[in-house]
Amino acid sequence: MEKPEWNIIKLDEVASTNTYLNELDNQSEQPEGCVVVTHTQSAGRGQRGNSWEAAPGQNLTFSYLLRPQGVAPQEQFVLSQIVALAVVDVLSRYIDNVTVKWPNDIYYCDKKIAGILIEHNLTGMTISRTIVGIGLNINQKEFVSNAPNPVSLAQITGGEYDLDAVLGEILSATSQRYAMLDGGVQALQHDYASVLYRREGYHRYSDSAGVFEAAIKEVKPDGHLVLSDREGKERCYAFKEVAFVIA
Repeated sequence: MEKPEWNIIKLDEVASTNTYLNELDNQSEQPEGCVVVTHTQSAGRGQRGNSWEAAPGQNLTFSYLLRPQGVAPQEQFVLSQIVALAVVDVLSRYIDNVTVKWPNDIYYCDKKIAGILIEHNLTGMTISRTIVGIGLNINQKEFVSNAPNPVSLAQITGGEYDLDAVLGEILSATSQRYAMLDGGVQALQHDYASVLYRREGYHRYSDSAGVFEAAIKEVKPDGHLVLSDREGKERCYAFKEVAFVIA
């Protein structure tokens, strides 16, 4: 897979960078690597329909466009792995204990430092367009929304960071991870498994039947999470079918 040629569009304010990039590409087809980054995002969207809190000018809120036509729709989870690993690669240069909470939240210990929203367009049997939205907490010192467990790089280290520099690092890391598709998906799946949140031991989860304890057995190539409970029974979940219980 060729590395994208990143072209950055900077905006003062937008409701959602994913929505803006989607509409921009609908109006006039944009090249792979088009990036929209904003100072203020007034209606940022997260997974499960959640909003994303980001103080103006203190964090990274951006979206970028990929055209991974060599990836079959049933293999689309590998794109989530690529994006998550790129963010982990960069954050791990600054802090330890960075993991991916399945499917693609980025965690520092038991706190969320970044969220990822990926939206695909399908044409026939190919993915014609992927829009990746990332909200990464960088310099924000206080969070006031009802988000349960946010944390920022500045809160962890006490430092302050150049947003453009971190953005450049993430795009570069994304290019490197994206290029790994040429060698097959096994290396990406291995690396993803190695940085999974709660990858060792038994922890609490909840599904439609209630709360239970289980250990992660694997994440399947299609993105399903396989847990093994205390009785040794395997439980396989699609996204939104199970939740992590975090004290």
